[in-house]
Amino acid sequence: MESESMQTLQNSVDFILGLGPSVMLPIVMLIFGLLLRQGFNKSFRAAITIGIGFVGVNLVIGLLSEALGPAASAMVERFGLNLRILDVGWPVGAAISFGTSLAPLMIPLIIIFNVILVAINFTKTVNVDIWNFWHLIFSTSIAYIATDNAILAIAIGLIITAITLKLADWTAPAVEHHFGLKGVSLAHSETVNFAPITYALNKVEDKIPGFNKWNADPETLSRKFGVFGEPLVMGLVLGMLIGVLGNYDLQGVLTLGIQMAAVLVLLPRMVALLMEGLIPISEGARDYITKRFPGKEVYIGLDAAIVIGNPANMAVALIMVPITILLAIILPWNEMLPFADLAVLPFTVIWAVAASRGNIIRGIVNATVVMMIVFFIATNIAELTTTMGRTVGFDIPDGATLISGIDVGSHILVFIFINLLDPSNPLFITAIIFAVIYSLLWFWVRKDIRKQFAEEIALAESQKQNT
Repeated sequence: MESESMQTLQNSVDFILGLGPSVMLPIVMLIFGLLLRQGFNKSFRAAITIGIGFVGVNLVIGLLSEALGPAASAMVERFGLNLRILDVGWPVGAAISFGTSLAPLMIPLIIIFNVILVAINFTKTVNVDIWNFWHLIFSTSIAYIATDNAILAIAIGLIITAITLKLADWTAPAVEHHFGLKGVSLAHSETVNFAPITYALNKVEDKIPGFNKWNADPETLSRKFGVFGEPLVMGLVLGMLIGVLGNYDLQGVLTLGIQMAAVLVLLPRMVALLMEGLIPISEGARDYITKRFPGKEVYIGLDAAIVIGNPANMAVALIMVPITILLAIILPWNEMLPFADLAVLPFTVIWAVAASRGNIIRGIVNATVVMMIVFFIATNIAELTTTMGRTVGFDIPDGATLISGIDVGSHILVFIFINLLDPSNPLFITAIIFAVIYSLLWFWVRKDIRKQFAEEIALAESQKQNT
């Protein structure tokens, strides 16, 4: 009977996840809108608009992956990289995570746990991004592989969930003021966990004479260079550069340039459509909470895909493609061949760029540090990732001894927790150092985001009054 119940639960989870985010998110948002008493018509229209926007975002991301993937592969081949760990990409990581034995249990547990944390005022984020629970399930499942203790693994998964929600709360003002999305937070564990590090880097950069005067955000570049500083031209130039580095012929170079220009122009427009549907739900949630719980504030936790179309973010991501391959060659601790996840660098660099308020030069520096950490973690977590893949029946590709990924290597919190569990682990001391530095950096910059945007708002209001 118990086995049948678990199978029924597994089948239900498989069906829901099989719908994909473009279908699942509108359903969730429709239910959310109805619960907030927004009315069926308003909730239905908003939900469908969100779904259409998400399809549009995914189409552009698909174009990015299809165009950039072969170019990155050509660059890897040209540089003659031969490393024993293969970057298999986030889709494989998600499939492996959802295929583990703890996945059906973790989805409802994370939802219930999130509700409890909101109720006790531990967090303001209601994470409706169920598809991307796979990152939290990955954390739980790899801890289970490392410890062979399901209870301990679930506890680690929920602790990482709680930390991720706090990080989402902390960075929500940046989502509002930098990305223009009010009432939204980004509870992507493998992206937002870099925010304390990148904000600390930005704080250091503020103190470097000369460097702290370099302002290279898209608006400044557009003013200085006219059309040549606009996103479409930046995309064209960066795409052509990647084509040249990949040893493409002239047609291939020009085609890739146009494709990357299209990505930089179309992605923000698709995100705008997504936000057209999200805003009524977000405002409804805020009104509902304000009426019933005066003084209580909530954020809707969404997929980080809604912000990657920021022009500065995309520019840094494209520049980071050849830099990432170079890092793979020169870093002494790296054993991973970057491949499939090179196309998702726009996600990886989100907080490297946001911390600098869109300054492309600082974003590149911050993103380079991020990728150095990613390669270290991806290499050291590869054996556990490979074991987890084999457990669910994933076939290791020919020529690869182990599997990992840029996305997998972005899970700082997972790396810290699983290596703190065993004092005999060679990385135990390293994990302690990571944990201490990470905590101190977060404490150091904990007030910076709100302070930064409060000053910008005050300055804008002052300028408005003067005019």
